[in-house]
Amino acid sequence: MARFPEAEARLLNVKICMNCNARNPVKATRCRRCKSKDLRMKSSHKKVK
Repeated sequence: MARFPEAEARLLNVKICMNCNARNPVKATRCRRCKSKDLRMKSSHKKVK
């Protein structure tokens, strides 16, 4: 399903905490929920059927 570029950015431009799986803003250096520094960018590869 094709989405608008604005919607893609809103859904995919987040950081995910490796400890508690919370969604954090891209600028975050620590998790908002558990205060861990172990963050990764959300995976944004396209799924092919």
